[in-house]
Amino acid sequence: MIYIITPVFNRMDLTKNYLIALRNQTNKNFKIIIVDDGSTDGTVDLIESCFPEVILLKKKGNLWWAEATNIGVKHALKEGASYIMTLNDDTIPFKDYIEKMYYWIEKEKNALLGAFAVDVHTNKAVFGGELLNWRSGKYENVLNGIALEERYGLKEVNVFPGRGLLIPTKVFQDIGFYDSKNFPQTVSDLDFTCRAYSAGYKIYCNYDAKIKIYTNESATISLRENKSLKKYFQHLFGIKGGGNLKWFIIFSLKNAPKKYLIFYMFRGILARVLGYPRDWIKDLVRK
Repeated sequence: MIYIITPVFNRMDLTKNYLIALRNQTNKNFKIIIVDDGSTDGTVDLIESCFPEVILLKKKGNLWWAEATNIGVKHALKEGASYIMTLNDDTIPFKDYIEKMYYWIEKEKNALLGAFAVDVHTNKAVFGGELLNWRSGKYENVLNGIALEERYGLKEVNVFPGRGLLIPTKVFQDIGFYDSKNFPQTVSDLDFTCRAYSAGYKIYCNYDAKIKIYTNESATISLRENKSLKKYFQHLFGIKGGGNLKWFIIFSLKNAPKKYLIFYMFRGILARVLGYPRDWIKDLVRK
């Protein structure tokens, strides 16, 4: 059975819509574990009163995504889960999402399968997996190279975010859990899939298993909107910063092949330090 692990914190409306979408799945062979990290907006009361089928783990706060997910994963493993799925509450899974995951996991039992994502407002495809090219230091968007009529089935990648990722439990036994010590929020999911890939596990984006996402509502995106000096420093050093330099350096040291390490780190640091002010200048020019 699949156990879906979802950390939540003070996003009651999003959490409600997310749980309704899971309740309406065509395949019901899954359990949901919500790890609430100290919500104060009524999220806990909502889940307890309206979604009794949910396994609710109530915590006191400051776990962030990685450790909250680890807590949920460990609980699921104790209950005998066959597969773990990490899925965020700011997504809306299509009705056949679980069904399509089960279909492909029967054919690739030991692989990690990620979700194909479309924009919640436009239904436009926004994410279909990436290939991390260590030599160039760039993430190559798989979606760009796939014609519209070929957007189905599995497409192989070598890294994947935790947003809708199905993981055989054996992977956790082989490589351990999310590195919450070094990456409490972002990066931990990419680090996990890099370690899984290095351990010999294949990773795919499942183009048949679709979720809707709020593309402009993540903390990383918000730091790049209405740019300011304060947001620039949060981008480079904050716990929600997509360009967090410390985390990038640790990620590089842990995962980059030795022959590409120096160039990969140099290019990545440069992109993070200069990319934000470059885009800031472009925004000012457009105005």
